[in-house]
Amino acid sequence: MKKSLAALLAVLLIFGCAALTACNKNRLSTEAGDSQIISADEIADTMTSKNGKYEIAMVTNVGRLKDKSFNQGTWDGVKLFAYKNGKSYKYYQPRNGNKASDDDRYNAFIEAINGGANIIVATGYEQENALKRAAAENPDTKFIFVDGYVLTNGDGQALTNVAAVAFKEEQCGYLAGYAAVTEGNTKLGFVGGGAGNNPSVNRFGYGFVQGANDAAKVTGVVVEMKYSYRYGDNFSASAELQNMVNEWYKSGTECIFSCGGEMCDSVFEAALANNGKSIGVDVDQSSVSDTVITSAMKGLGSGVQKILTSFYAGKWVLVGGLSSNLGVDDNAVGLPFATSKFEKFTEGEYVKLVNSMKSGGTLEVKNDFSAFLAGGETFENVAVSFVK
Repeated sequence: MKKSLAALLAVLLIFGCAALTACNKNRLSTEAGDSQIISADEIADTMTSKNGKYEIAMVTNVGRLKDKSFNQGTWDGVKLFAYKNGKSYKYYQPRNGNKASDDDRYNAFIEAINGGANIIVATGYEQENALKRAAAENPDTKFIFVDGYVLTNGDGQALTNVAAVAFKEEQCGYLAGYAAVTEGNTKLGFVGGGAGNNPSVNRFGYGFVQGANDAAKVTGVVVEMKYSYRYGDNFSASAELQNMVNEWYKSGTECIFSCGGEMCDSVFEAALANNGKSIGVDVDQSSVSDTVITSAMKGLGSGVQKILTSFYAGKWVLVGGLSSNLGVDDNAVGLPFATSKFEKFTEGEYVKLVNSMKSGGTLEVKNDFSAFLAGGETFENVAVSFVK
């Protein structure tokens, strides 16, 4: 069943655009008869429905809605679907911002339901407890759990009104690490959100190290990597984080991969101040900072759109109560080659790597990061220094 859901979501995933080389913007046609092409940036974040009800909702987790990363990438998919299909939409943010409790998140779900939501998009694994409670109490409302997994009731049965979508971030993290070293960078950094507790962020980072290690073997170099989630427990930009990575750049770090919503802003600012390089995450962040040489992307918006399509087509049974883990086999993760600032890493090398990762290929990127984060796994060509 998981493979069936993955196949369904992969059919029209936006990352099917020639190995991510042609599509830079998430763009769709409008209703039949309207030849206008519109991007998510051109669609308002707020709208007024005729009856005061909003049938598609999104509940954010931590960080701003317009974080230029995870929340925004998911919200863009919601807006594009709603615009194309003439549906009302609204986003809800739990009270207390980055310090929101499970009760705050639950109340946001209930507010969305009371506001007329038929289907609610929940962003981030931190939503689990609140989402499970809201879904169990409201079986007629459907939920999309982004970066999540199958949720169960007290009897261990899957909640069939929840469809989960997760991604193989280790794969695009690997590609980013491989590209960075192939470009000649031997002093790298990784900054992750979630204080080491966010599985998605940890997969990004673990893949990044593996990719850097394999590229270093090919090029015959040894890479030094600073690795930290010290300031990223709430995914926010901060002076403390910026000061830390500023010192990294000053001490010789050439390129830093930041994973964690608004945290990226701190890294981009430090990179700019030190003529350094950075790597974006979740969406193509090349337009956010001139320091971004590439971005480790996943199909947030397109994955959400496909589940919304199933819901409105009366095919929820194909996705409800199921989880999908999407990767290169589904054209759901990768690098935006057309906007990447590569001088040595070629498109041919990129395509070869992607193909080798696919089922039946010779390259398997590991996703169990537990031993690595505990300091129990070392790499032949990458010396990792954990900054606690």
